[in-house]
Amino acid sequence: MNITQEFDTITAIATPVGTGGVGVIRISGEKSFEIAEKIFSQKLVAGKIHHGWIKDENEKYIDEVIILPFKSPNSYTGEDVVEIQCHGGINVLRNILDLVLQNGARPAQRGEFTKRAFLNHKLDLSQAEAVCDLIHAKTQNFAVKSAKNLSGVLSEKIKEIKKDIFEVLSKIVAGIDFPDDVKEPEYDYLRAEFQKAIKKIDEILACARSSNILRQGIKIAILGKPNVGKSSLFNALLSLNRAIVTDIAGTTRDILTETIDIEGIPVTLIDTAGIRELSQVGKVEEIGIEFSKQSAQDADLILFLFDASTSINEDDEAILNLIKDKNYVILANKADLLKEQASLSRLPFTVYPLSTVTKQGFDELKQKIKEFVGGKSIEDTEFITNSRQQDCLEKSRESLNQALLAVQIRELQDLISIDVKSALLYLEEITGEVITDDILNNIFDNFCIGK
Repeated sequence: MNITQEFDTITAIATPVGTGGVGVIRISGEKSFEIAEKIFSQKLVAGKIHHGWIKDENEKYIDEVIILPFKSPNSYTGEDVVEIQCHGGINVLRNILDLVLQNGARPAQRGEFTKRAFLNHKLDLSQAEAVCDLIHAKTQNFAVKSAKNLSGVLSEKIKEIKKDIFEVLSKIVAGIDFPDDVKEPEYDYLRAEFQKAIKKIDEILACARSSNILRQGIKIAILGKPNVGKSSLFNALLSLNRAIVTDIAGTTRDILTETIDIEGIPVTLIDTAGIRELSQVGKVEEIGIEFSKQSAQDADLILFLFDASTSINEDDEAILNLIKDKNYVILANKADLLKEQASLSRLPFTVYPLSTVTKQGFDELKQKIKEFVGGKSIEDTEFITNSRQQDCLEKSRESLNQALLAVQIRELQDLISIDVKSALLYLEEITGEVITDDILNNIFDNFCIGK
């Protein structure tokens, strides 16, 4: 985006494309009120809800609407903003959008409204990224955590660490610049302060793995030979009949995927074709089996099913050998048909009994999935961070570690201050006080248009 476009008046449809009860068109910039009044039936007063009609240049009625005008700086973007709430049909929305464009606005780019909120200091960068997380949240609990970041939980923690480091840096600089009036801080003091700051950064980074899993989710593939109940388990976990289930071997010939929420964890569940000797199958099923093997390689976790009523045979062992280097859980399905549950304990590996009919073992299975992602639920995850923020935290921590090593050998404090300044700069990248245009554009390119 060039400088002349940076603060043009922009507009976009802010609601999903399709048929709905209400659609929203957002306008932001200094011409927002002027443009809206050209197409609306009355004059706008900031802070007052208006009801009336949108009309074209020929006074033709387009739609009956409600308009919410916001005067700078009391708006989401910090600029003059007008939101037009119309009926949700796509043609109605496009007709009104075209009128707004014809009267002086330009189409907004991805994330441009939130980018303006950041540039106008309505949000810091970590809060702006939380907006994106909130929009794309795959589970209800992750949406709640993203909302906490939007409220400033992460920002406040970063500011706290920055304040502590800045105070130390100020004392070092004062001792260097005014040696006759200010003593250099004691090395024991520096050591304690750097260790305290590193500990606070570690507290945030401790949530990094669970943050990434909860944001991106995990892939779980259900594997086994034909007729062991893979599709039944798939349907049971989804709580709907998504996959066709019959007692005919080879019913599932293609890969089925669905995203579900298991204990607050977004899971892409993959139902696969039953794996058996290729000499026993036709060409179509052979392709399905190859897809199954590929799904096993791509999955983060494999649920391997065998028929508890017939126990494990050579075909099951061949599949186990195929996934021996992967993370997997062995499930004995149809456990409700098993006369002697103790027989499972005699197998040379840990087996979890399961029944897709009675739902036996489902709670235990969900607990195993939770343990796989680290045993840390979304409720236990205090700080939600993304890969960019984690990288900045890691680099800040490394700079503080370098400063700590320098303290231990009593290095000159003007040299120590270089690493301390570096640590501060990396923290300022998180909140956006120091940021490049390339990084900024990359962040907002991940937003949807209209936000």
